[in-house]
Amino acid sequence: MSASLTAMRSVLEGGLTTLPHGVSRAPLPLREGRVAATSVGDAFRVDVHGHRIFPGLINAHEHLQVNAVPALLGAGPFPNSYAWIAAFQQHFQDADVIAALRVPKAVRLRHGALKNLLAGTTFVVHHDPWHPVLDAEDFPVSLLRDHGWSYALDGPDFGPPVRDSYVATPADRPWIIHLAEGTDAVAASELARLDALGCLGGNTVLVHGVGLGDDDIERVVARDAAVVWCPGSNKALLGRTLDPRRLHAAGRLALGSDSRLSGRRDLLDELSAAATSGELSHTALLGLVTTDAARIFRLGLRGSLAPGAPADLVIVRDRDGLAADSLVGVARSDIRAVVRDGVPRVADPDFAGWFAAAGVDVVPVQLDGQPKLIARDLVDPAVVALEPGLDLSFSEDEGEFDLAVEARCH
Repeated sequence: MSASLTAMRSVLEGGLTTLPHGVSRAPLPLREGRVAATSVGDAFRVDVHGHRIFPGLINAHEHLQVNAVPALLGAGPFPNSYAWIAAFQQHFQDADVIAALRVPKAVRLRHGALKNLLAGTTFVVHHDPWHPVLDAEDFPVSLLRDHGWSYALDGPDFGPPVRDSYVATPADRPWIIHLAEGTDAVAASELARLDALGCLGGNTVLVHGVGLGDDDIERVVARDAAVVWCPGSNKALLGRTLDPRRLHAAGRLALGSDSRLSGRRDLLDELSAAATSGELSHTALLGLVTTDAARIFRLGLRGSLAPGAPADLVIVRDRDGLAADSLVGVARSDIRAVVRDGVPRVADPDFAGWFAAAGVDVVPVQLDGQPKLIARDLVDPAVVALEPGLDLSFSEDEGEFDLAVEARCH
């Protein structure tokens, strides 16, 4: 995002700032893309009375480029990831899948990022080879960088060799691999195999971990490694997921949505899916997509609202039935504003004045039937065409859209 935009000064007034460790009511000053320690002069003031302000969400596992690829339906559950990868090879001969994969990869990557942003996710861990479009100044979300990764211990060669990649990754940077993604003996054996390779350390992040036994989980905790939990994807492909409680208690658990190829629509849906089992509280689930994920991926103050943290925010209306520290049950159309680096990117029409003060040109749209404004640089028609529920046909004639400075933003 350009320096001229992130240099904007704003103060959010009257809302409840909401974190896993508590809720407080105070002005939230934003300056130069960061949360500021004190109120800033000549700031644009945004009235958010009756609202809750959350940190922008962190999606700990995504494959951005395949969110518009049709899912494999009516198959499974599979015993392990290698079996479903094999099944997908036939699926990739389907005419609709072929058409989806013909869309340029740069467009598909932007689509996956926009999908995340619409649901309040401002930071994504992308588990695939890097692509030049990910470095674009106007890419919709922030991404994990300078990390190591491999795809899996066996199967298709989608990424760097496991041992070489791990050794090449600095100890202070995360190293990520799909592991124990299954319910059979193959999946159950993988942690011991990874450890025998010397690749289980304090920076190791295992994705899925469904096949981990109790002793495996204790070994993960003892090594200060971590696991990314993707319950929606796990249940769809494998028929079950891991028990998250021990890993969460040790602070070694984050939450990922995976892609729509196998998982839920977005991270908000994943939060709701994770909540249905009742194993973790809503407070704990919020931590998995904010402060816990930030710690595991070495992201500093990201995922918090502390002074100096990136000014990435999700603003929702306070409403009956919404727990003070919960986003469970919130749909993306319910979000009042998504802010990245202190600048609104997607918001309801009555925040138009905030966009105008920031110098952000907007386009009126409908998102799942609700009127929204979205920053014009996000609205590539080829990208928008891939996203179900996002409609550019919304018209000013409907009387809902007004670019004048609204009473909320003064």
